Amino acid sequence: MILDAVLSQPALLRVPEIARSAEEIGFGALWSSETQHDPFLPGVLVAEHTSRIAFGTAVAISFARSPGTLAYTAWDLAKMSAGRFILGLGTQVKPHIVRRFGMPWPDSVVGKLREQIQAVRALWHCWQTGEELSYRGKYFKLTLMTPFFNPGPIDHPQIPIYIAGVNTGLAKLAGECADGFLVHPLHSARYLAEVILPAIRENARLNKRNPSDIQISISVFYATTPQERSFIRSQIAFYASTPSYRSVMALHGWEEVGNRLSALVRRGRWSEMTDLISDEILETFAVVASARDPHTRLLERYRGLADRISLYRPFIPGECDDFWQDMVQNVKGQV
Repeated sequence: MILDAVLSQPALLRVPEIARSAEEIGFGALWSSETQHDPFLPGVLVAEHTSRIAFGTAVAISFARSPGTLAYTAWDLAKMSAGRFILGLGTQVKPHIVRRFGMPWPDSVVGKLREQIQAVRALWHCWQTGEELSYRGKYFKLTLMTPFFNPGPIDHPQIPIYIAGVNTGLAKLAGECADGFLVHPLHSARYLAEVILPAIRENARLNKRNPSDIQISISVFYATTPQERSFIRSQIAFYASTPSYRSVMALHGWEEVGNRLSALVRRGRWSEMTDLISDEILETFAVVASARDPHTRLLERYRGLADRISLYRPFIPGECDDFWQDMVQNVKGQV
């Protein structure tokens, strides 16, 4: 396994320092998210100030962008970094796409994301080979590429595309056409083993792909202190209130808890939500570890399930560097 780091949402001026420190400690990749800031801009600084560490978006919101904008940005970052960039895409949920980004919600989430991936790769193929751009689907039609707008070939054109998801539809799509699957932090080892991984592997085989070629990258709720446990409890409550994530709760018989959390959200009673997250729920969805032995439970839970792991906490240089170095060394090489 590889331990990756999560980039906090700092001022861009601090990204070079964070990236250099992450590379020095030995993280495999540095992931940026799309919450309060653009997820791609830090990548320019990571590429410029490091030479080994991979980096990517976990995630960029796919339905907020066209295939063209995704393709150009990823192409430039791959060229600048000598092939270290990973394009991680997530669909988000309907209210955010429609009301926060002002974009239409598709009638098929899986269908549109499939076409988006195909369209992005069609652009990359056109630029790399010089062949005519010709992609026609239900959602996208790409048939125009003149020399003025063609950035031309690069040395590392095989840019990995990872997709994020919670349910089997997107897991199956990863098995069909993605290079990796970004597992949402609201999961359990049982949900991975019984729901997500079988969906990925089965669809990979149906599409004549080797399931082991699809990287499983897992974001992990992780806590060692009472303060961290309290924070993770609130995050579980927040995510479990989302109806589209209800399948994770249902597998463990906690669907009614999810319904009650959703009801509290509708009434704006946010402070009451964590009371519904029992210790059993917490320890099912989070790795609750000892500060003296921070890695054993993590490895026990994810050995055989993950290729890459990142903890649900940002990496900040100078804070807990010994902890991070110990984690990197103990996770490295685990299978």
